[in-house]
Amino acid sequence: MKLLVVDDENLARQRLCGLIAGFGDDYDVVAEAENGEQAIALCEAYPIDLVFMDIHMPGMDGLEAAAQISRQQLPPAIVFTTAYSEHALEAFSVQAVDYLLKPIRREKLRSALEKATRLTRPLLQKEEQEEAWLTSRYRGGVQRIALSDVYYFRADSKYVLVRHKGGESLLEDSLVSLEKRFPDELLRIHRSVLVRKALISGLEKTPDGGVQLWFADIEDKLDVSRRHAPVVRRLLNGR
Repeated sequence: MKLLVVDDENLARQRLCGLIAGFGDDYDVVAEAENGEQAIALCEAYPIDLVFMDIHMPGMDGLEAAAQISRQQLPPAIVFTTAYSEHALEAFSVQAVDYLLKPIRREKLRSALEKATRLTRPLLQKEEQEEAWLTSRYRGGVQRIALSDVYYFRADSKYVLVRHKGGESLLEDSLVSLEKRFPDELLRIHRSVLVRKALISGLEKTPDGGVQLWFADIEDKLDVSRRHAPVVRRLLNGR
């Protein structure tokens, strides 16, 4: 489960991250934020499953940030962390999973993590099953694309271009939502590209020292960033 910790106090973030680390590799803090605006941006940019959200912060507070995050297409679960108890009712009005009072006790944190896991995993599994087909709208019509026919997705302005066995189409989904929806099917090879793992055929070096990915039955070649190249190599070596 991928976590975001939001608190305007650095020491509070460090303490919470330390507590979370004690529960093992199932919980991975992938980002931290010190205010509501940063929290919203990170939830839009990364596939976050759970947010630990402080309430009293400069600028946008945690309640407003949580309300905006809850309106995203695939919103993460929210657990509020605060030194004050008077906001509990309002916190649950934005569908918070739990409400932890500072200083946070280890057993209370464990309970919140387990509760979020029970709620989040079935939703993600259901989403994967229901979204085996993608929908592209064009010229007033609708085109359905099977995920099994997709080679890759590439961010293209405000849309996502999907290259599939029938050609190319544009989607209104974001790369982050696709990555969250199909974590076992897709692999990020660049900040703007996701590929279907099953259809990757190999890697090759370019004259300038870069790396490109290729497929067996189409001529498209995609640049792989240095950050993501080791992951692609491990995938191919493991086949």
